[in-house]
Amino acid sequence: MDIFYEKLMRPVLFTQNPELAHDMALRAMQVVGSIPPLRALMEMFTLVKTPRPVRVFGVDFPNRVGLAAGFDKDAEIFKAAGAFGFGHLEVGTVTMLKQAGNPRPRMFRYPQYEAVVNSCGFPNDGAEEIAKRLASAFGKAPRSKRKFPVGINIGKSKITPLEDAAQDYIFSFNTLADFADFFVINVSSPNTPELRRLQGRDFLPNLLGAISKANEDRSKKLGVGKIPVVLKIAPDLSFADIDSILSILFELRFDGICATNTTVDREAYPEMEKGGGLSGAPLFEKSLEIVKYISKATDGKLPIIGVGGITDTVRAGMMMNAGASLVQIYTGMIYRGPFFARSIANSLIWRDSDWV
Repeated sequence: MDIFYEKLMRPVLFTQNPELAHDMALRAMQVVGSIPPLRALMEMFTLVKTPRPVRVFGVDFPNRVGLAAGFDKDAEIFKAAGAFGFGHLEVGTVTMLKQAGNPRPRMFRYPQYEAVVNSCGFPNDGAEEIAKRLASAFGKAPRSKRKFPVGINIGKSKITPLEDAAQDYIFSFNTLADFADFFVINVSSPNTPELRRLQGRDFLPNLLGAISKANEDRSKKLGVGKIPVVLKIAPDLSFADIDSILSILFELRFDGICATNTTVDREAYPEMEKGGGLSGAPLFEKSLEIVKYISKATDGKLPIIGVGGITDTVRAGMMMNAGASLVQIYTGMIYRGPFFARSIANSLIWRDSDWV
């Protein structure tokens, strides 16, 4: 199936504008998700289940491969994720306010490098509308009845000043908390002005502290467990920056870290679009290095979602060997096809066999 996609389908899709092709893929997955018999039939053949659930930050995953944030921005296709081999999906990035994102064109392919540059800027329907969509989809079914976990990635609305960022994130957290198996806090996209400043000491302790308090307050009020919360960081940080972030995460008892977002580094690729974040194969070494560093710096005690440049099963294995507990893909699916997750999950399943 992957060869069929690469030889026949991809050349046709690549004649289309990248964002239009993305929308076509989104609609196709939406159809699968909306037809339960079709979805169930596909899941029988594509959803890879490990010999036992993979438990990470208190959540059980059917396999170690997820669809990264940015694909299902508005919670439209998460129902179909299992039918394509994914063990989890990350909705978003969701912001407090509905926003259109940056002007188009804002996605650019570089097939010779198996890369994409995007400057989307968090286009989404806003936290309240997405909460309504999730409520309609999930109803009153408990999380334990879901076939795979749904993470929700939240970010800052573009018009919100940095000084008010905490309130923006808390609004989205509280609005979406009933539907999230885990949250990912996005302070690392390069496509919202000044957003990456939130990774620094001037803002991060206050932001993450406020989210932690909101999580704890909800837990006490409802008599339920706290929702696992993960921080997503940029690949362009220094090791000193990462050390500072890790100290904050441990101090606040955060549940994990997602490494990494897209990169603004173009040193080796001067011909690429300068604006936006670079993803795909050129990002892999940066992400891998950071995952290795975090795993070593924390003695493997902080769960890591490894994402960035995974374009084949070998790189997925390298990311796991570097210390990742889960991996995510997005650009790799653009180049390898809709069932790429299944291939990766199958390649990693031995890790969870009884003889490991």
